[in-house]
Amino acid sequence: MKKYLLKKICLAAAIGLVATTANAHFKLNSPASWIEEDDRGDPQKLAPCGGTLADGGTRTGAVTDVNGGEMLRLAIEETIYHPGHYRVALVRNMNSLPADAMPLNMVETQRGPGSGSFPIESNPEAPVLLDGLWENNERRTGPLETEIQIPNIDCENCVLQVVQFMSEHPGHREGGYTYHHCAMLDISANTAMPIDENW
Repeated sequence: MKKYLLKKICLAAAIGLVATTANAHFKLNSPASWIEEDDRGDPQKLAPCGGTLADGGTRTGAVTDVNGGEMLRLAIEETIYHPGHYRVALVRNMNSLPADAMPLNMVETQRGPGSGSFPIESNPEAPVLLDGLWENNERRTGPLETEIQIPNIDCENCVLQVVQFMSEHPGHREGGYTYHHCAMLDISANTAMPIDENW
């Protein structure tokens, strides 16, 4: 009986280890997420803005007021590590968000073929604001923060999307090699500045 119990404990630990190394997770701390997130940031698998096939997410109703042309604090926390990078995009409606990039190559992982590197736009164009953000190959702790410049536009319920591209990942059926979070922004243009026509 003791041997059987010990085997079950070891098996459960091994499964937990694989689950931890195979899935990355992140929380969107700022601006406020449009859906409720648990301690790991779930649900976040489905494009373009999170949720899963079983759980589309509970809407928070949060909307962040932003002045056009100004800097916006972006803060996340990686709750489960995975190598890769982040991309940030801004659109007037969710249907206009860019598709998730596909990996440039495949590599062998502990769970079979997985994603290699992903393309990074060094000079991103609208609707992408930043690409290659927080690129990493080593585990890190603590929150990650930066400031991003918001285009000078008038836009009610604009959608700010943060996507995590995961290298060395076997993929999942709901979101491929990526995780997603979004925030809703009400942007008021600065009348002293030219309007950004790209948006």
